[in-house]
Amino acid sequence: MTGYSIGEISHLTGLTIDTLRYYERIELLVDIRRNQSGHRCYSDDDLGWLNLLVCLRETGMSIADMTRFAVLIRQGEESVPDRVTLLSKHRQDVLNKIAQMEQKLEGVEAKINHYLEQEKNK
Repeated sequence: MTGYSIGEISHLTGLTIDTLRYYERIELLVDIRRNQSGHRCYSDDDLGWLNLLVCLRETGMSIADMTRFAVLIRQGEESVPDRVTLLSKHRQDVLNKIAQMEQKLEGVEAKINHYLEQEKNK
């Protein structure tokens, strides 16, 4: 059986081994194959799913919403409208955070410009 070991998948996704095991415990990851020795053997599909989870987490989605999303996916095509709703809400949350960060960045830039002006006028 070919695939990625837990160490390889950890390296490829940036998730710790403990996080990978946690994601399996809370069923963000399901049906992870095992090799003859009983070690986890992740597929390319598992890697793709984990990369999506990393994207969602790094953009601020809660573990609860990630779990809800995983449940919806396992429900099949009938859950597509609910998935769109969940992801659309998350997109709006991300856009709101970006807008807040842009405002804060303007404050930082204003302070930099203030200090540059002070230096120029010396």
